[in-house]
Amino acid sequence: MKREIITTADGSKTIHIPDWDEQYHSKHGAIQEARHVFLKTGLTHYVTTYPEKKEIAILEMGFGTGLNALLTYFEAHKHNVSFNYVGAEAYPVSQEEAQAMEYASQLAEEDATKVYNEMHDVAWEKPENISEHFTLTKRTQRFEDITDSEVFDLIYFDAFGPRVQPTLWTEEIFTKMYEALIPRGVLTTYCAQGAARRSMQAAGFVVERLPGPPGKREMLRASKPLV
Repeated sequence: MKREIITTADGSKTIHIPDWDEQYHSKHGAIQEARHVFLKTGLTHYVTTYPEKKEIAILEMGFGTGLNALLTYFEAHKHNVSFNYVGAEAYPVSQEEAQAMEYASQLAEEDATKVYNEMHDVAWEKPENISEHFTLTKRTQRFEDITDSEVFDLIYFDAFGPRVQPTLWTEEIFTKMYEALIPRGVLTTYCAQGAARRSMQAAGFVVERLPGPPGKREMLRASKPLV
C-alpha cells in the first residue's frame, strides 16, 4: 500500500496512506497530538495519580514512526521514573521513512537525534537498554496476537481509526488490552467514537471522555478497576 510523507499543521511530519485517506498522526499536528493524548492525558496523569510508582511498563499499540516512544523517553528525568517500553507493530516503517520524519529537529533535547536513531537501529523482538532509565522492546505483532497478562501500567492505543480498521476497536481487542494491564492500569487513545467507548466498557473498563488534541473535540481514557 502506498505511503507518502506529509507535513502536519504544527510543522512536524507524518505518513499518509492515500488509499485510506488516513495518517499515522493527526494532520492538525503530529507532535502536539502525541504530547496531548499520550504524554499529558496518559503518562502524566498516571505518574501524578500514582507517585509511588518509579518503574512504569508501557505498551504502545502501533509503534509506527517511534514518535510516542521518543517523547516518552525524555519524560523519565522529569518524573524521576524508569520505563519499560514495548512497541507492538505489525508493519514496521522503513529506516528511510523514520529518518524522513525529522522529529529530533523540532525537540529541544540535544540528544534527540541520537536517541531516535538508536530506537530505530535496535533489533526487533528483544529488550534493548536505550539508557539506564529506558528499555525498549519492539515486537512485530498484530493487535489480535497480544497475550500479555497483567504486565503493563499504561497502554498507548494508537491504532488507525475505526473508519479504516474497525476490527481493531472491538470488545475482543479491548479485552486483550484489559488483560494486559495491571489493576488500576490506564489506556489512552485519541479516538472518541461511541462504538469504541462501548467496546471498552464491555471489556470491563471505566471510560472517561476528555478534551481532545487540536482538531478533535474529545478523546477517551479507560481505566482498569481494582475489582
